[in-house]
Order: sequence, then structure tokens, then C-alpha cells
Amino acid sequence: MRALLDTHTLLWWLSDDSALTRPARKVIADVKNTVVVSAASAWEIATKVRLGKLPSAASLAADFTGHLNREGFQLLSISADHAIRAGLLPGSHKDPFDRMLIAQAQAENLPVLSNESLFDTYGLRRIW
Repeated sequence: MRALLDTHTLLWWLSDDSALTRPARKVIADVKNTVVVSAASAWEIATKVRLGKLPSAASLAADFTGHLNREGFQLLSISADHAIRAGLLPGSHKDPFDRMLIAQAQAENLPVLSNESLFDTYGLRRIW
């Protein structure tokens, strides 16, 4: 299975946070699965580090690709198709990072590991 991590899921995995559910941990830990992380998560983390909202992730922002490589995760770049999908998504949800993750999950047919129940309204398979 290929699965896309929401940004908070990535952060909780890397910090071994107890908020990460058992089903999510099982998917991430299974070496048969391909864990995918969006470039949008790099953008979100770097933005929040810059704004002082996520100082604990400064080292992650400084070496995002290195952290993904050490975990065996794949980076999902943002394509023009992803950008157009995100821009055209219906609904009033304004978070650009979530909109991009939704668009990428739709375009790539990926389940999302996230606690965001809002994702369910976009017809995504969400594992939590």
C-alpha cells in the first residue's frame, strides 16, 4: 500500500507522540508499505518554524529530505495537476496545506493518514 502522511502525522511519527494512533503506526511501520510525504508538508513546517509556531521542527525544516530518507519515506512533489486540483476544490476550507494534501491524495489515489475528519468530505480514504 502507498499512503500519504498528513503533516501532523509526520511530526508525531518523528517525535514518537502518543497522539499517533495504533492503526496509523502500523501502516507507517510496515516495511511493505510505501509512505509518501508531500512537499506541501515541507512548506507547512518551514512556514510554521519561521512564524515561531513550531520551533521544535527547526531541524526538520533544515534537512527535510534527509529526515525522509532516514525514515525510508518518499517525497511527493507538487505538480501542476495537483495545484489546479487544490485550487478548484469545492468547499470553504481555506487551509492551503490541507487543500494540497487532499488534491494530491485524489490525484494519486492515496489513502491519507490523518486525524482530520474534514478529509472525509472529499471522498478520501482516511486511516486513523
